[in-house]
Amino acid sequence: MEWTKDEFRISTDKSLLDLDVVHLFLTNSYWASGIPRKTVELSIEHSLCFGLYLHEKQVGFARVISDQATFAYLSDVFILPDVRGQGLSKWMMSCIQSVEGLQGLRRFMLATADAHGLYEQFGFENLNKPERMMEKLVPDIYQQTGSRENECKQKTFPKG
Repeated sequence: MEWTKDEFRISTDKSLLDLDVVHLFLTNSYWASGIPRKTVELSIEHSLCFGLYLHEKQVGFARVISDQATFAYLSDVFILPDVRGQGLSKWMMSCIQSVEGLQGLRRFMLATADAHGLYEQFGFENLNKPERMMEKLVPDIYQQTGSRENECKQKTFPKG
């Protein structure tokens, strides 16, 4: 999918993504500080991604993790500082919400420390029943050596 507005373009074509730009921004963000490049690559591989481009240069990004039937989670949204203030985040949110596979979902979630005003314009609000929500949070996961390898070891169960 692709959308254009003036000299900007949004595309879901992952081959256009500049992984250096995405990784550099995320590794310096408050939510993914120190994230390994391999983790960024895996997250992109398993998500619906939206790259924002000025001509051919990537200037923004967002990804959605979803079963495209009942649930979606919006993550890693950013616009580079030198192009902020032009309504690009609102445009990107409009494009994301226009995707057919993201229509009619029971729950669409995100987490933010500083962009509540933006997301409220698109129908997001505080949790309706926060007491029903749980999380498993490891805030320093990207600083732990070997964390992915230790967490994902295959277990063998006896037969019978």
